[in-house]
Amino acid sequence: MPFSPELTGLDLAAVEAAVRRAAADEIMPRFRQLAAEDIVEKNGPHDLVTVADRRAEEHLTAALTALLPGSRVVGEEAVHADPSVLDALHGDAPVWIVDPVDGTRQFVHGDPGFATLVALAHRGEVLASWTYAPALGLMAIARRGAGARLNGVALRAGSPSPDAVLDVATSHYDFTDDDQKRVLAALETGGIAPRPCGSAGLEYLHIARGELDATAFSWENAWDHAAGLLLVHEAGGASGTVAGQPFRIEGGNALPFTAARDAETARRILGLLAAAN
Repeated sequence: MPFSPELTGLDLAAVEAAVRRAAADEIMPRFRQLAAEDIVEKNGPHDLVTVADRRAEEHLTAALTALLPGSRVVGEEAVHADPSVLDALHGDAPVWIVDPVDGTRQFVHGDPGFATLVALAHRGEVLASWTYAPALGLMAIARRGAGARLNGVALRAGSPSPDAVLDVATSHYDFTDDDQKRVLAALETGGIAPRPCGSAGLEYLHIARGELDATAFSWENAWDHAAGLLLVHEAGGASGTVAGQPFRIEGGNALPFTAARDAETARRILGLLAAAN
């Protein structure tokens, strides 16, 4: 029988509990307690991984697949070790997309602005997501077609005030090449106030809360975006790529792409980016 969220009997509260438990057991005991040997550079001085990332992903991999037998996991650290793990995004099995510590740089520096991101997807469609910022006490949950909630309260992104200067979080300059910087510089114009992003997952939460107007991101790792994009959409927001297409979690997107509080804001950001692309 094909996978369907109605057929699995998946206990969404149990997923939330698993996310909270992984953070409580593997992440928070190490927050502001990391030793030098607990931190490793992956692809450069700005791309870090810690023992907390690895242990939390292992914890979540075991817990989530137990909750949904037959499911697969695409986790950031597993993909770093073996890129073929990404192939699960193209398969027929349901897939958990996991970023154990989104905002590792913040975590390493003792900044509470990091999150654990989990999304459940099937055949390219994100069905549910969990965005948990344990140091901030925030748990945002979205279900496709059923809305988004933060700590149990419904989220609505709303729309920017007419003629307001748009606050936009963009790919951080430490993680962009010269061409990406050139395209993103198109947002340095009247009526827009761009700034470098922090944790991508928390930037999506800021949009869903109506605290940030849009993002402009030039990378497409599924674990950074799957949870947040569903969260924004279920809070009434919009997203799209410079090619005018929906963002695909499987990859192969025209970049940059945006998520925004409403469709008009998304069109405005994409228009500027496409003209510079």
